[in-house]
Amino acid sequence: MIEVVLLGTGSPLPDPNRAGPATLVRAGGKTLLVDAGRGVVMRLAGAGSGPNQVDQVLLTHLHSDHVTDVGDLITTRWITTFVPSPLNVVGPEGTADLVDGILDSLTADIGYRSTHHVDLEGPPPVDVHEAGPGPVLELGEVVVRAAATDHRPVEPTLAYRIEHDGHAVVVAGDTVPCETLDELCAGADALVITAIRKDVLKSVPMQRVQDILDYHSSVEEAAQTAARAGVGTLVLTHYVPAIVPGTEDEWRQLVAPHFSGRVVIGDDLTRVEIG
Repeated sequence: MIEVVLLGTGSPLPDPNRAGPATLVRAGGKTLLVDAGRGVVMRLAGAGSGPNQVDQVLLTHLHSDHVTDVGDLITTRWITTFVPSPLNVVGPEGTADLVDGILDSLTADIGYRSTHHVDLEGPPPVDVHEAGPGPVLELGEVVVRAAATDHRPVEPTLAYRIEHDGHAVVVAGDTVPCETLDELCAGADALVITAIRKDVLKSVPMQRVQDILDYHSSVEEAAQTAARAGVGTLVLTHYVPAIVPGTEDEWRQLVAPHFSGRVVIGDDLTRVEIG
């Protein structure tokens, strides 16, 4: 069985009820965190976990809303782990520079804590691996593979397929439909993917809003991706605009003509069991 927890279902627009993009996947006794948007450490606590229990962080891309709380993960793991244990981070090219910059920004904090706590040596250990398409890692019986996605001009971007005990979950960040994502999703039990309401956003007379239409999947396109790949469960997240309570059925109605499997549209901390 694989458990998926939607830690954060929000977007760059601040929402008091939705943290930034982050998805927790538990499988084979391992805990994997995909992306680290705002509030991720608080949402981990809400899911009964914490940075010191995360075996692997997987970043889909380096847009700020997906990585803004990597620093909180680093610091909180450091100060709550009593045996030296690096935070393991996998991400696309540029991830090492991101982490180096975060550690530089924490220089003062690292100095304060290292001076005050004799058992705490700095800097916080972080093990970064920049990955591309293909096999990424094996964590015991859990296997992770990656594929390129299309979020241009943001590149490179990745989606991850997490496999355990004959089951598979794909977690995709921001992307339009593309052949490489279809291939990664083929036969998976579930697809977790960003979806935006293009039908709503098209009517907003602001260029900055119009700009996001060409590099995200609409609800319909996400459904079509899941259908082409034979996915059993479609999990939508990173809702733009934020879902108004009571309007979830509008999103489901957009999915229905394209995908006949299980559809999950949930708030933060929604849990989905696969397998």
